[in-house]
Amino acid sequence: MPAAARRPVDAPSARAVVEAACRAPSIHNTQPWRWRVDDAVVELLADPGRRLPHTDPRGRSLAISCGAALHHAQVAARGLGYRPAVQRWPDGPESDLLARVSLSPAARSADDVALLRALRERRTDRRRFTSWPVQGARLERLVEVARESRGDAIALHDVIDRFRLEHLVGRARLAQAADPALLEEHRRWTDHGPYDGVPAVVVPPATDEVPSRRTRFPDGSLEDRDHEIETTDGVVVLCGAADDRASWVATGEALGAVWLHAVQDGLAIVPLSQVVEVDETRSSLQHQVLLGVAAPHLVLRVGWQAISRRHLPRTPRRPVTDVLVP
Repeated sequence: MPAAARRPVDAPSARAVVEAACRAPSIHNTQPWRWRVDDAVVELLADPGRRLPHTDPRGRSLAISCGAALHHAQVAARGLGYRPAVQRWPDGPESDLLARVSLSPAARSADDVALLRALRERRTDRRRFTSWPVQGARLERLVEVARESRGDAIALHDVIDRFRLEHLVGRARLAQAADPALLEEHRRWTDHGPYDGVPAVVVPPATDEVPSRRTRFPDGSLEDRDHEIETTDGVVVLCGAADDRASWVATGEALGAVWLHAVQDGLAIVPLSQVVEVDETRSSLQHQVLLGVAAPHLVLRVGWQAISRRHLPRTPRRPVTDVLVP
């Protein structure tokens, strides 16, 4: 009997796919998704109740987070021995039903298993990278991965563009630091609870020396003190032709693919979303840095982590029973 035939698709199988998909990165680790399982069909729904109204008023980061979960669901399915057939926006782009994934038995390859392993190993380490530069070819490969995964991306190689981006990141952080409601929202999601939010132990603190740096999580306790973007860091901007829900979810799928490829390549990634969250700096990034060719959705800092650095604990995840709906 073929190996694929020995893996019938049932509710426990689909729940295993959902559980792995929930390892996807999300804004402030809000995990803003819900899932519905019906035998061999898994449905992904946005959870608007977990949107951050001050940080993410349009729901851009929520949609990107859900797109990353959709990508991870496909990776999990293949790694567990199923073929995912994805129907996106079955009820239209205004619906909270983002995708319907039908599972069927399939043989899994060594690459499928390796990618699932990368999914389980992925973490967000916000500490400084080493001074070893990320070469252009590696960044361009990340751009290719994004484009192969329904998204788009632009790598920033030019020194002036990178200087402009660093300046915009600082301006965005200062703008957000002046918003008490937004800062309180960030504080609430630091050590939010046992199953979600960002633990302070994995976040570098804000500094007096660089007031524009890391104000997002002011209560962080992880030792690390330096500038946000160094000259040796790689920078990739995930973007799209439009700044709407469909484009954001596609960017989320690209984010998932890029991040897992980076894990397999030994690279680390840190998302920088503040520059896109502030209207003024997002517009400047689009027109001054990207020259109007695409709408920026998320900036990624790419680099090498020190081999001797202690491994960070995983950020918590909600039990699968909490994210399943009838």
